[in-house]
Amino acid sequence: MTVRLLTNIGRLWTGSDLLSNAAMLVHHDRIAWVGPAAELPQSLPGVIDDIVDVDEVDNLGGGLVTPGLIDAHCHPVYAGNRYAEVAMRASGASKSEITGAGGGVASTVTVTRGTDPWTLCNAVRERLRHWVLSGCTTVEAKTGYHLTRDGELADVRLLRSLEEEPGMPRLQVTFFAAHAVPPEYFGRSHDYVDAVASWLSDAAQAGAHGVDVYCDNQQFTPEDASRLLTTGRGAGLATHMHACAKPRHGAVRMGADMQCSSVDLLHETDEDDVLALAKTSTPVVVCPTTSMHERRTPPVRQLLDHGVPVGLGTDHNPGQSGTMSLPLAVSMAVSMFHMSVLEALRAATVGSAYALGLTDRGFLAPGQYADIVQWDADHEGAFAWSYGLNTIRVWRGGETIR
Repeated sequence: MTVRLLTNIGRLWTGSDLLSNAAMLVHHDRIAWVGPAAELPQSLPGVIDDIVDVDEVDNLGGGLVTPGLIDAHCHPVYAGNRYAEVAMRASGASKSEITGAGGGVASTVTVTRGTDPWTLCNAVRERLRHWVLSGCTTVEAKTGYHLTRDGELADVRLLRSLEEEPGMPRLQVTFFAAHAVPPEYFGRSHDYVDAVASWLSDAAQAGAHGVDVYCDNQQFTPEDASRLLTTGRGAGLATHMHACAKPRHGAVRMGADMQCSSVDLLHETDEDDVLALAKTSTPVVVCPTTSMHERRTPPVRQLLDHGVPVGLGTDHNPGQSGTMSLPLAVSMAVSMFHMSVLEALRAATVGSAYALGLTDRGFLAPGQYADIVQWDADHEGAFAWSYGLNTIRVWRGGETIR
């Protein structure tokens, strides 16, 4: 098994500590040792007898190194685009006007259903490649644009197969058939909830890690969400929820009471919601690009001050946010949510890992996956300045991707 030494790391953020002049030993796909270069051991039992015998040495030239970033919320499986709709919205068109013109989620569902699997797979592969090259080594990837049993399950299998290809990020696949009520179920939302509930065990068997429900005033009710999430949990799926409604809708408190794996977006919330989340330590995933688009900001400072775990996502989707850059989301979290640079980085690593139930990545320590990024900077402050900091090197499981 390969032993790799990363040396001359000018500034290393491990996920908990900042180290200057650091080094790291990687054994196969895991971190074997990390710390100040002056304390680099001459041998490491079970890894290497003499440090001079390492297989590879990478001199990082005094650069900035962090754990691989983790995008805890995105929608990469779709075909087509909605550029015309985005332009209409920018010109002041309402949601009803956009829907009347043939836009909205339903338009992406129509195009995605009509796209052959090979073309769809190639498009998703290209998107995922953007994520990993920008320093994001784990991506939570949702389905949600077929809204049929066979289509959604095929999307799960597509994502799991792409994860095995060289140069792809690790994937946490979330089954999101409860994204919207499809046209063929118009006026029969309860029937669609029944259908989705019956698909969840199949989703788990197909390789999904989690289930998500879009819970707001116009999609699924808290009662719908509770049923689907409870059923999903029974099938072994992690439970996530788009909690986009006003507080009186009750979505956030329901998610906190259920102790969901994560409650996401929180564009409309109040202090009681925050306290409920804090009481149950329910993680929240925030997405600054969507907050900017919606012109509504979640109470991130209040969440952090109450000890609520916070993760970060791009919310890449065809209708609102085209970015596949989590470094951009880090920059925006600093400017929009008044987070410090390290708070934003922690959200994009440790916080996102927690929201996805991952204990083997998100920080750099012995036994963790060697998912590592060297950035084109020598200080973490560059994240707040750059609005999309570039990578120099990316390792996934100790293997060089870039």
